[in-house]
Amino acid sequence: MLLARMGHDVVMVDKARLPSDTLSTHGLIRGGVVQLSRWGLLDKVLASGAPAVTHVRFDLEGEPKVRRIKPRAGVDNLVAPRRQVLDSLLADAAVEAGAELRTGLTATDVMRAKDGRIIGVTARSAAGEQIELPARMVVGADGRGSRMAQYVNAETLEHFTSPCAVFYTYVTDLEPDTYQFHIAPQTFAGVFPTNDGQACVWLIRPTPLLEPIRTAGSARSAAFVEQLELLVPNLGHQVRAGRITTRLRGAAELPNYRRQAYGPGWALVGDAGYHRDPITGHGITDAFRDAELLATAIDQGLRDSTTEAAALSSYQESRDELAREIFGLTRALTEFPAPSRFVELQLQLSEALEDEADRLASFPNLEAIDPAA
Repeated sequence: MLLARMGHDVVMVDKARLPSDTLSTHGLIRGGVVQLSRWGLLDKVLASGAPAVTHVRFDLEGEPKVRRIKPRAGVDNLVAPRRQVLDSLLADAAVEAGAELRTGLTATDVMRAKDGRIIGVTARSAAGEQIELPARMVVGADGRGSRMAQYVNAETLEHFTSPCAVFYTYVTDLEPDTYQFHIAPQTFAGVFPTNDGQACVWLIRPTPLLEPIRTAGSARSAAFVEQLELLVPNLGHQVRAGRITTRLRGAAELPNYRRQAYGPGWALVGDAGYHRDPITGHGITDAFRDAELLATAIDQGLRDSTTEAAALSSYQESRDELAREIFGLTRALTEFPAPSRFVELQLQLSEALEDEADRLASFPNLEAIDPAA
């Protein structure tokens, strides 16, 4: 979307056919909302039925406090659209800006020039047709299991494996305007209100402590509610009073990493280049932020090829600088210190995220750029 708004020819290749869902608790904090607002998409997200979240409830071992979200960086609410809604809106915005979207097409490798530079991708259609897509720049935005990272042999710069697991589901009849965060010993749980009168309810703990859910088989949803009632009763009672609408989903011991984010003719963005445990709930904002940093760098390099390497290097340096503190806080939080220390880390995280939102709000506005310019 951003590159198309800058006037470049863009082809998006996705093996999925939109709309499609993906594993994600999808709660946006302020920085992500700032980006949607700057790009002229926030109103569309809210019009989709994702409620404007105006309050945050913090519950420390059964002692709740509710705070209103104060205006900052140009926004005064949060939002947690379902991924099939958000991804479709973003794809539509890219097409409206002039990009071409080709779904049901799987990238199978990269094309290389004699000097090793990436000059496009090969792909396979759902019907088995082999396709070549030449390009001056190839961007891998294909998630945690990125094949593009493998094809370009992107180096892993930093890595640790989270000792935690997360489970989540969707529940009706919870407060539609309030994010909830519940903290108890070795327990972090919460609520992100979303589309269709539902809310994403999630639970994060050290993996061994979630065995009662992991081993419950077809009774996983019931076990999930029982664990919430045992660990964070205020939330558990809300979920018991509501209605679970989907099967329980989850992931355990996710990789946390930073990869080399660029090379001659290629770049990585989103989870393909940088991924953290969901305990800090920042993945979509990371992706939005880095997409804009990368689009700006690519634009510079395409307009003047002599600046490409320096522009892409600056992209990675900016990404790493902005991610460094939150990456470290993620690691500290996944170790689940005592609740009082956990809260201290959360407050430090909140301050870092608010500072980041201010910085994102200061970026040049890309909403009004004429794609024909």
